[in-house]
Amino acid sequence: MALDFGGGYRLRPALAADHAALNLVCLRTGDSGKDATAREDDPDLLGLIYAVPYQVYEPDFAFVVDGPNGVCGYIFGAPDTPGIYARMAAEWFPPLAARLDDPGPEEGQWQGSDWARYAIHHPEFVYPEVLHRYPAHGHIDLLEEARGRGIGRRGMEYVMENLRRAGAKGMHLQVSPVNRGAQTFYRKLGFEVLKDPALPRHTTFMVMGL
Repeated sequence: MALDFGGGYRLRPALAADHAALNLVCLRTGDSGKDATAREDDPDLLGLIYAVPYQVYEPDFAFVVDGPNGVCGYIFGAPDTPGIYARMAAEWFPPLAARLDDPGPEEGQWQGSDWARYAIHHPEFVYPEVLHRYPAHGHIDLLEEARGRGIGRRGMEYVMENLRRAGAKGMHLQVSPVNRGAQTFYRKLGFEVLKDPALPRHTTFMVMGL
């Protein structure tokens, strides 16, 4: 166990046995923090894009939040963004793409999880020079039952300290522009919005020195 939050909630290292739970948490928070179950026709794809590879490639910085009802969140860190992106591009996404049809680039024709299938066939790895001062990155998603207990703050601070000890000088996050709650949460941790022409407009980037 990494942290005991009290009330039956704790932070512990994520294991390969947790992959199904990671997929479920990612699905139930996949609509800018809200449940995306009704939107997706393949419930596992969000987790296979945004969650499971972090447990696979950065297990020392991958944690789950256990609660009375089982896994109810995760917090991931990656100290070397270009390194993990290179491995995901070479090793993770090609086997997934091989078993999924590419729906093509016409977003108006996409249905269900087609956006995720397209993302797997054409993964986007954003790491322009403006982010090089913040080489680590991370993800956090908590189900509703785990929110409002200080779990997110304490868990993120724990992962950020681990990243700092690993030598990361700064950290960046990608946040949905419409997820104001997440942006407020990250600001309280010390992150600031970074704007630069090199960054895609469909995602908000927040950065912090470690």
